[in-house]
Amino acid sequence: MYKTILVTLDGTSTDRAIIEHVKLLAKMAKSRVVLLHVADGWAARTFGSDAVGAEVTEDMAYLEKVKAEFLAVEVEAETELAYGEPAAEIVKWVQRGNCDLIAMSTHGHRFIADLFLGATATRVRHGVNVPVLLLKAK
Repeated sequence: MYKTILVTLDGTSTDRAIIEHVKLLAKMAKSRVVLLHVADGWAARTFGSDAVGAEVTEDMAYLEKVKAEFLAVEVEAETELAYGEPAAEIVKWVQRGNCDLIAMSTHGHRFIADLFLGATATRVRHGVNVPVLLLKAK
């Protein structure tokens, strides 16, 4: 059904909802999982893949930690670190044809907050042609 599931992570507790859901889904569907985080701090936005520093080091360590969780339940997983504006980078990654499902947790903001904070999930949903699974974090 889903050969490759892209799981977008923002490095917050919000991620737990989608991680736990996709562990079960990927195991059941025998899917490969790609864990994507977009580093969006000043260095990442300015220097892209040449960025170095605590943010990049912490982001890579977080991705590896989550990857280990998937491997522990026998789900094939790999990590990707992108740099820049999250919605734009997620859409670019998907447009390369690398997945057939995107799985994201949402913060559950409402109208006014979305205007000011952005709505990554909404922007991604409108920018791709693959199904998007959204889970609201508790």
